[in-house]
Amino acid sequence: MDATALSYAEVKALATGDPRFKEKMDLDIQVAKLKLMRTNHNSIRYEMEDKSIKFYPIEIKKTEERIDGLLVDNKAVQAHPVSEDAFTIKIKDKVYTDKKEAGEAIIEVCKSIASPEDKLEFGEYRGFPMVMSIDSGKFVVAMKNTLTHRAELENNITGNITRINNALESIPKRVEDLTERLHQLNGEMEAARFEADTPFPKEEEYITKSQRLLELNTELDNEQEQEEEIVDDEMTEQSQEKSSVLKALKSIGQEPVVIGQSVQKAVPER
Repeated sequence: MDATALSYAEVKALATGDPRFKEKMDLDIQVAKLKLMRTNHNSIRYEMEDKSIKFYPIEIKKTEERIDGLLVDNKAVQAHPVSEDAFTIKIKDKVYTDKKEAGEAIIEVCKSIASPEDKLEFGEYRGFPMVMSIDSGKFVVAMKNTLTHRAELENNITGNITRINNALESIPKRVEDLTERLHQLNGEMEAARFEADTPFPKEEEYITKSQRLLELNTELDNEQEQEEEIVDDEMTEQSQEKSSVLKALKSIGQEPVVIGQSVQKAVPER
């Protein structure tokens, strides 16, 4: 029986072909599976309920605030347009209109950063102040208005200017991505709420079969108790009978028996 321990009543039922035993074994398996499914379902419900109350509202709020900040910063960027013929950047109180010269000035700023703890505000671009620092072994320019926009630098004089400009020009695309993310979060929150409110689909079956299994177990347990009581009574009667016989034999061995004029004790035949 795959190491399953059987009770006295179950063994008896199996030996006698009692159909309740097969029903009980089938219900044991079915109820165990339903119980596991029910536990998993409720676990998901609790998780979805928690997310719908805590995780999604927080994420939605953060995403909305980020979108609002990007929209404000995009207006600032649009207020300071640049083109090939109208390029300006301020580095250490000097305004550059040539990208190569500006790139060389930025490289010199990089050389003045000695450790990751150093943060140096060194200029302004398109209305955004620029701060130089080292992050994960790379030089990074951070530009902040409402939010912070970062550009990782390389050993490329004019390429660094392009990277700095792209960090600001990419704002509309980031707004688009976050708007899509916001839509996704709202959809996931609604789905989580639906999951949290969905009861276990086989709850009625689980209750019905659990009750029937309880009834069978109670019947078998009661029969086992009755059988044990009968066995105890029989053993008690046998013990009492044996005790009476022994007393009788002992009594026979002690009583005197009159033979003629003499008195002798009866001796059991050997």
